[in-house]
Amino acid sequence: MTYLISFTVFIFGSSIGSFLNVLIDRLPKEESINGRSHCDYCKKKIAWYDLFPIISFFILGGRTRCCHKKLSWQYPAVEIITGLVFVGVIKDGPYLGASFIRSVLISGIISTLIVIFVSDLKYHLISDYILLVLFVFSVIYHLLSTVSIFLFLYFFISSLIVGFPIFLIYFISKEKAMGLGDVYLSAIMGFLFGWKAGLLALYIAFVTGAIFGLLLILLKNKKLKSKIAFGPFLVIGTTIMLFYGDKVWKLISSIYRY
Repeated sequence: MTYLISFTVFIFGSSIGSFLNVLIDRLPKEESINGRSHCDYCKKKIAWYDLFPIISFFILGGRTRCCHKKLSWQYPAVEIITGLVFVGVIKDGPYLGASFIRSVLISGIISTLIVIFVSDLKYHLISDYILLVLFVFSVIYHLLSTVSIFLFLYFFISSLIVGFPIFLIYFISKEKAMGLGDVYLSAIMGFLFGWKAGLLALYIAFVTGAIFGLLLILLKNKKLKSKIAFGPFLVIGTTIMLFYGDKVWKLISSIYRY
């Protein structure tokens, strides 16, 4: 991939990231995603020249033009990460044996995961609309490689298997330990990967979540009873299996020698 193409893809990806920021902040609040962007503080409409991804944040010095309030680093971070992800997916597509359409689809899946990661971390909410989009992407992902009704039945059963442990925690804790969004997300993980890889993604999520929670307790930022969003760790498990699933399986095989 030439530098010009990489730069073009990055600019496009960062523009998508700008839209993802809109979804992150509006969907959990059940606000419409239509209409012009506005200041979160004084509600004034933002001028078009202040909406350039990444650049506008730094030109404005990390503050709003209208009322000079501090802007969150979430905005440039999401834009930069999305741009880099798009470049990585498009660049590595041929090496993964993926067509351009498949690469675009994977970019779409990662985009929904970014929204889930940040919105759950920020608001402890996962939008049903984003989960639906992720599920649709997952269906199309399988349609690109197979149309077998039996395989789709397998992925459906896998979604129930992977989603069941999270549902059990959700049910027993009466939504205190897990939210319904976590249940749906884990079920989609099972549908996307199948039950074996889905459970492994779930295992990765629990391990990373436990490590993060322990670190916060040691740093005295959280107590044992404090609520920590689990969605971001499900996203981490999903992303690792999506990009490095084969390497994870090889590592497990080498450890247990099977």
